Amino acid sequence: MKPALRLLVLCTHNSARSQMMEGWLRRHLAEAGVAAEVWSAGTERTRVKPEAVRVMAEVGVDLTGHRSKALDELPDPWDFDLVLTVCDAAAEACPAYPARTRRLHVGLPDPSGRELAEWRRVRDAAGRMSAALARALAAGRWPEEAELRRAAGVE
Repeated sequence: MKPALRLLVLCTHNSARSQMMEGWLRRHLAEAGVAAEVWSAGTERTRVKPEAVRVMAEVGVDLTGHRSKALDELPDPWDFDLVLTVCDAAAEACPAYPARTRRLHVGLPDPSGRELAEWRRVRDAAGRMSAALARALAAGRWPEEAELRRAAGVE
């Protein structure tokens, strides 16, 4: 049976921000009772950064089995209800989706090459954004980008 919603988190490399967001969304949507299939992918293929795995483990979200994926590796890559881009480059490179697909963009800072404290700030921002998205979907509505930006603290 197809879940009620199919969500895609898209970033350039699918190595940090989109991976963290996928982990958070899986947790928050399940907690909110929202039936959803959550995927993340990149416009370019690379590897999941160990810092992402580490900081998510600190909050009980396990990314150890995650791997970086490109769009063409996803089953039905054009059949999503929501595509959320979390970096500006991915928002610009995002392919055209069918009109029924809702697109939202909330750019999160790239923690790559920075101290773990920055990774934690981005993790926490993604967590707040994910929780806001889950609350909106549980209430039967799509959130606005501004609402997600406020939740993440990236206005």
